[in-house]
Amino acid sequence: MRISILCSKGHPVTLFLKRWQKENSDLHSIELVNAKHELLGGDILFLISCHEIIGLDIRSMYQKTLVIHASDLPRGRGWSPLVWQILEGHNCITVSLLEAEDAVDSGKIWTQKKMYLEGHELYNEINDQLFQIELDLLSFAVDNLQSIKPRQQEVSEATYYTRRNPGQSKLDTMKSIADQFDLLRISDPQRYPAFFDFAGHRYKIEISKITIEEE
Repeated sequence: MRISILCSKGHPVTLFLKRWQKENSDLHSIELVNAKHELLGGDILFLISCHEIIGLDIRSMYQKTLVIHASDLPRGRGWSPLVWQILEGHNCITVSLLEAEDAVDSGKIWTQKKMYLEGHELYNEINDQLFQIELDLLSFAVDNLQSIKPRQQEVSEATYYTRRNPGQSKLDTMKSIADQFDLLRISDPQRYPAFFDFAGHRYKIEISKITIEEE
C-alpha cells in the first residue's frame, strides 16, 4: 500500500510518525512530508497536525484522505480541541479518525478511541499518550481501508473551538498556581510557553516533575 503522511514541520508528533513509518516500512511504501507540494499520490493520505489547507485537487490523488482530531465529533470541531477540553476540566478525551472534507472536521467518522488523564500529567506526558493513540489509529485505517463503513456526523450537534494564540498562555499573578495548573501543564514550552508580566518585565515559566525523596 502507498501511504503518505503530511505533518507540519517542527511538530512534536514527528518523532512518533517516523517510528510508525519505520515499523511498517516492510509492508507498505510510506512517505512522511512537511508540505503539500511534496505529495506524490497513493492509497491513503494522513493529515496529522497539518496546518495547510488540503483541497480536493490533492485529496483526489488518494483513495482516502484521513484526519485525526482529539474531540468527540461532531462536538469540538476546530482548533486545539485537546487543550480546550483540558482547560474545561475534562479528563476523558475522545480521539476521532475521520475523512478529510472542505468543511473543517466534518467528514465521516471511521472510529474513535478514548484517552484518559488523571489531572497531573504535563505537556509531554499528555502528548505521549495522544501520539500513541494517533499511531494506533493510523494502523486501524491501514488494516480496515477496504472494509470500513464510516458513519456520518450529526450536523445539528456540531460545536466549534476557536484558534488559540500565544497570549492565551498568560498567567494571572493574582491567582494561585492551583487555579492555573491546567494552563501551566498544557502550555507548549517551545512554541507557546506559559508566561506572566511583573514589575515591567515578562517571564516565561516551564515546569517538570521531580521525584520526591523520602525523608
